[in-house]
Amino acid sequence: MTSVITRIATSLTARSTFSSRALEMARNAVIDTIGCLLAGRSNESVVAVRRAFQAELPDEPARLVCSSSTSASVMALANATAAHALDFDDNFHPARAHASAVLVPALLSLVRPQSNISGIDFLEAYLTGLEAQAAIGYGVNPAHYNRGWHGTSTVGAVGAAAGVTRLLGGNSEEVVHAISIAASMASGLKGQFGTPTKPLHAGFAARNAVDAARLAMSGMRGSVDILEKRQGFLDLFGATDSRGWDDWCADDTSVIETRGLVVKQHPCCASTHRAIDAVLDIKRQYDLVADDIAAIETKVGISAFRNLAFEDPLNEMQARFSMQYCLATAFEKGRLSLEDFTPKALQQSAVRQLMPRINISAYTEEEERGQERLPHVVFVTLRDGRVLQRTRLNARGALQDALSEDQQQAKFTDCLAWAGLEARSLYERLMNMSNRSPLFDQLRNFHSPKDHVLKPA
Repeated sequence: MTSVITRIATSLTARSTFSSRALEMARNAVIDTIGCLLAGRSNESVVAVRRAFQAELPDEPARLVCSSSTSASVMALANATAAHALDFDDNFHPARAHASAVLVPALLSLVRPQSNISGIDFLEAYLTGLEAQAAIGYGVNPAHYNRGWHGTSTVGAVGAAAGVTRLLGGNSEEVVHAISIAASMASGLKGQFGTPTKPLHAGFAARNAVDAARLAMSGMRGSVDILEKRQGFLDLFGATDSRGWDDWCADDTSVIETRGLVVKQHPCCASTHRAIDAVLDIKRQYDLVADDIAAIETKVGISAFRNLAFEDPLNEMQARFSMQYCLATAFEKGRLSLEDFTPKALQQSAVRQLMPRINISAYTEEEERGQERLPHVVFVTLRDGRVLQRTRLNARGALQDALSEDQQQAKFTDCLAWAGLEARSLYERLMNMSNRSPLFDQLRNFHSPKDHVLKPA
């Protein structure tokens, strides 16, 4: 009987072309991720990685995220940590992962002068890795994520290994073994949410994907049925209600077109986003101010409830995982920005006064059973006794409520401004990456006026 990995690898390598729409969406995801990466380069998690590996990160002329000499593994580790450091990077529901924060840095680590990797090569490898993440996630989620595994570091690493193998020119057998090897590297505990180790999970995943692919292409071999066998991935990482892969089959249409990514509008845990969007809808419709609010009740999924563990956050990392802080700040300011997650911002008196009026509850296990996703519901009780309700299945930035091109460019500009960089020339170059020109040449002339993400601290 054909193993699950073999079925997945066969479908991935059989796809030789992608639609123009899929390539456009992939390009936009890459641009968004690079913006997040540059914005996150000075975060404490990234500084720690740079210090730990400074001997392997030479102080060469500043280039975007491409290097001619730095170890690909360490480069992927540092840049993926940066991409996820501010929790502004996209989400991918089928994998329950921050797909691009793993994929883009892993693939960029291979972009070298001698590689001749083109923009189109890069995007096709990205889409391959995304398909693989969706396929791996199909068998174990949502139980895998609900049990406390961070899908970014587990499913993300396994799927990204397939994308890296494609970019390296690997065949179907090498994709099989890259996935198998990466399955043995998978880890990442959601108990780390609210700490600098959470973005490090993306770094681990990107590094593991690169190492697994290179090992597979150098002759390392693993069990081809490691996903489904006893003591394999599903057995150890799934649960009794995990569906496995018996019903899985490849789709003719790329998953980025059918499921899409959620491009974040808010630089905080995605578990807060649907509630934030619902509250802002209500605020705008009824022209509310904080004094009008008696209470805000939010009902979210079980995993979202567990993610949001900080009712009274003590630092900016915890604040990203606080429904109370994120909702109160969004309500007061009408939006959330990177500036709202600083030590100074956490002391805003108006926000602190509203936070105690915000409560969060979760669906029951019975309500969630058999459901891939349930909507998040917000109840706003006004001091005059009225109760206003909004329900949201999708956050703004999802395929069903996509950001406009202007909104995407504005986010990229904000991210680079946060990093002290000018965005226009880089944005224009990245928008033209869907061609056969060497990608390294398109990126090599980008210089930071300060330093760059790989420069040792």
